[in-house]
Amino acid sequence: MQNYGLAHVWAQGDFVTRGIALALLIMSVMSWSVIVIKAWNVMRLKRLTKNADQAFWHSDDLADGIKKLGAGSSTPQDNPFLALALSGQEAADHHHQTQPHLHDRMDVSDWVTRCLKDTMDESVTRMQSGLAILASIGSTAPFVGLFGTVWGIYHALLAIGASGQSSIDQVAGPVGEALIMTAFGLFVAIPAVLGYNALTRANKAFVAKLSRFAHGLHAFFVTGARLSSSKRGAGAAAGDGLRLATRVN
Repeated sequence: MQNYGLAHVWAQGDFVTRGIALALLIMSVMSWSVIVIKAWNVMRLKRLTKNADQAFWHSDDLADGIKKLGAGSSTPQDNPFLALALSGQEAADHHHQTQPHLHDRMDVSDWVTRCLKDTMDESVTRMQSGLAILASIGSTAPFVGLFGTVWGIYHALLAIGASGQSSIDQVAGPVGEALIMTAFGLFVAIPAVLGYNALTRANKAFVAKLSRFAHGLHAFFVTGARLSSSKRGAGAAAGDGLRLATRVN
């Protein structure tokens, strides 16, 4: 048995076998890197925006609310709630300027909606970045490992046929080594799939919370009053037409 194992697979494998092993190793490193980085970002966002909605709406004025949202944030991109508040404020102020612009012909509700939606899309895009890597690795790693197994079994059978020894001890070792590639593929794919699903659920919950905050901002900047919970179910007259991206694939 000392002639079999991972070291023997690497030593006896050709360039295809070694290339597949290196590819699976790179895919594993990439998936775990994405999982760790995105999980840390999710925890950071939750900690940074904890009770941000309530803190903002219980502020004395808009400036105080934005100040509370910006606490602990170096840039608006670090805090999607702060980015939305600043975007809505800028949109409302810009629309009320006296200089003629093309957007002056748009209703203030439509203009604020557009600006909030653009900011929302940017935040969602940042949260989704890297998830495509996990999805790709989770769907392709098993097949890469399976290809390595097929390739290894093929060459093991050729070697056994050339030696003329077909006893079980001569067959089990090479074939067992080839099956290791399938195990490697599953070892890479399973964490990627689980990480993708967990991060997607976390992002969906956060985006739903962000969307509710955006609806309230829309009503505030258009009418000067916060959107009440009773009006949200009816569509909110002041928030009519607001359609923000709330689906995370």
